[in-house]
Amino acid sequence: MDLFDYMRQQNIKEQQARGEGPLASRLRPDTLDEIVGQEHIIGRDKLLYRAIKADKLGSVILFGPPGTGKTTIARVIANTTHADFKQLNATTAGKKDMEEVVSHAKDIMAAYGQKTILFIDEIHRFNKAQQDYLLPFVEDGTVTLIGATTENPFFEVNRALISRSRLFELKPLSRDNIKTLILRAVNDEKKGMGMYHPYIDDNAVEFLSDIAEGDARAALNAVELAVLTTDPEGSGPDAGRIHLTLDIMQECIQKRAIGYDKDGNNHYDTISAFIKSMRGSDPDAAAYYVARMLEAGEDIKFIARRIMICASEDVGNADPMALVVATNASLAVERIGLPEARIILTHAATYVACAPKSNAVVMAIDKAQAAVRATGNLPVPMYLRDVHYEADARAAETGQGSFKGNGTGYKYAHDYPGHYVDQQYMPDGVADERFYIPSENGYEQNIRAYFERIGKPMPKE
Repeated sequence: MDLFDYMRQQNIKEQQARGEGPLASRLRPDTLDEIVGQEHIIGRDKLLYRAIKADKLGSVILFGPPGTGKTTIARVIANTTHADFKQLNATTAGKKDMEEVVSHAKDIMAAYGQKTILFIDEIHRFNKAQQDYLLPFVEDGTVTLIGATTENPFFEVNRALISRSRLFELKPLSRDNIKTLILRAVNDEKKGMGMYHPYIDDNAVEFLSDIAEGDARAALNAVELAVLTTDPEGSGPDAGRIHLTLDIMQECIQKRAIGYDKDGNNHYDTISAFIKSMRGSDPDAAAYYVARMLEAGEDIKFIARRIMICASEDVGNADPMALVVATNASLAVERIGLPEARIILTHAATYVACAPKSNAVVMAIDKAQAAVRATGNLPVPMYLRDVHYEADARAAETGQGSFKGNGTGYKYAHDYPGHYVDQQYMPDGVADERFYIPSENGYEQNIRAYFERIGKPMPKE
C-alpha cells in the first residue's frame, strides 16, 4: 500500500468514526455476529462461518444480487484474518495492479510467512486474460482469492478459477432482515442516523422493507436521504425530532405504495387479476395490471415469470409463439431494466392476452402424471429402448447379451410416406390413453388437421 492509499483508508475510517460517509458504508458490520441475513452460509456452524472464525479460509467466490452483503462479508474477513488483506475493484484495476499485489504477497510470505487475501469486487469485469493471470498464484497459495460478482459465475468467471474456489450464493435479504437494518440505521447513534433523533412510522418500515426487494443498500440509502432532507418537528412531544412517514419514504425511494398492505394480500390479488386478465383475453386489463404492479414497485422479473407461465398454461400450442415472446421478454427485461422494461412487459402481456387460448398442455401433463402414479414405471417397448455403445449394438444384432432385443423392430418414421408410420410408443397398459387433446383454437386446429390426415383423429375437447 502506498502513502496515498494509506491516507485514503485512514480518512475513510475517521469519517466513519465521526458519523460521516455513506450510511450503507458506516453500518457495515465489523464482526460475523453483526451481519444480518445469509444465515444459510454464515450462520453458526455453517462452513463459511467456521472457516472465517478459524482463519482457515480458502479461495471463495461470493455471488448474488446487489446489496446482499458480498462486500460486507469481505470486510468482516479483513477484520478477522491474520493474513494481509488487499482489495481491488475489477472495474478500475488492471494487470499492473494485480502484479503489484502478487509481488507484495510473495515478499511478505518470504519475509514473515504471512498469507495474503485478495478481494476482487465485480470480478466478472476482468477479461479472460486478467483472470488467467491469477490462476497460478491462486493455485500455489501465493494469494487467497475472494471474488464478488452479481453475475452467474459459471458464465462470467474462468472455469479454472471456479474449480479452485468454493462458491457461495447470497440470497436477497428477507423483509425481516431489511426491517432490522432500517431500525438499526434509524436508532444507532454511533454509526447510523440516531444522532439526528429520527423516528419512523411502522407503515413506513413495512413499505420500505417490502419495496427494497432484498437490497439492503437501497433501503439504507432511502433512510439516509429521508433523514438529511426532512426538517425536525417544531412542537408536541416529539419536538426537535425528525418524523419519517410513509409519504417521505415513498419520495426518497421513488416508489409509490399503491395498493400496499401489510399482509401482502393486495400483492397476490393484483397478480391473480393480472393472470386472469391475460387468460380472459383482455389486453387492456393486462396492461393496467402491469402498470399497477410497476407503480407499486413489483419486481420486473416476477412479472415476467407470470407471463411465461400464462403463455404455456393458458395459450400453449394454440399459439406456440406466445411462450417464445414471453421468454424473450423475460431475458430482455433482465438485460435492459427499467424504465424501458415496462414496454417489454406490456408487449408480452398484451400478446399473451390476445393469443387464442388452450389449456390442452396442462390437461395432458395432469393426465399423464396421474397415469404414471397409477401404473408405476411400465416397461418401455423393446423396439424403443436405447441401444448403447458398440457392444450393445452387437447384442441387438445377434440377439445375445444383456441388451438382447433392444431396438429390434423399431420403425424409423422418415423411411415412410409422409414421414409417419403407425407404431405403438407408449407402454402396454396405457397404450390406448389419450393425454394431449388439442383444442379447436388457433394453431391447434392445424394439429388436429394433421392427425386427421395421418389417420389418428383426435377426440373432441
